[in-house]
Amino acid sequence: MTAPNALDHVRPVFRRILVWAAVLAVALAVVGGVVGLVLAGTPGLAGGLLGAVLSVVFLGLTAVSVLVALRVSKGQMISGAFFGIVMGTWLLKFVLFLVVLIALRDRTWVDFPVLAVVIIAGVVGSLVIDVVAVAKARIPIGVSLPGDPDPSAPSGSGAAGNDTPRA
Repeated sequence: MTAPNALDHVRPVFRRILVWAAVLAVALAVVGGVVGLVLAGTPGLAGGLLGAVLSVVFLGLTAVSVLVALRVSKGQMISGAFFGIVMGTWLLKFVLFLVVLIALRDRTWVDFPVLAVVIIAGVVGSLVIDVVAVAKARIPIGVSLPGDPDPSAPSGSGAAGNDTPRA
């Protein structure tokens, strides 16, 4: 038996995650920008907006990497190509995140505490989005349950191979 093709069932879930990520980005930008402006002036506004952008870019990279990996691996989530693309993207995000934080560390035009709080809020928000989207998804797993008809049996026969009707 071959593994079920996940491409058709998982793609809508990750598209939904990308749409919700856009909503999260707008909310983070508005709330983070306003709160940052009130608390730290213009550098706080820059920190809030930049934190929102970084959060949504990294969240979007995750979803896009899964979609690309599914396409490359032809829907087989067990393939090395799938794991290579997803893990490679994760490592790329990690390195980019460190580079961006190091580059922004001593800048006066961005308030680092506001940036950090908005990024943390974005990470928590993205985790909530992922959990809710996956929990609400109706993805078949292709497992036969006891009492299901045997798919290899000729049509018209029951799971045990006899013609007795089941209640």
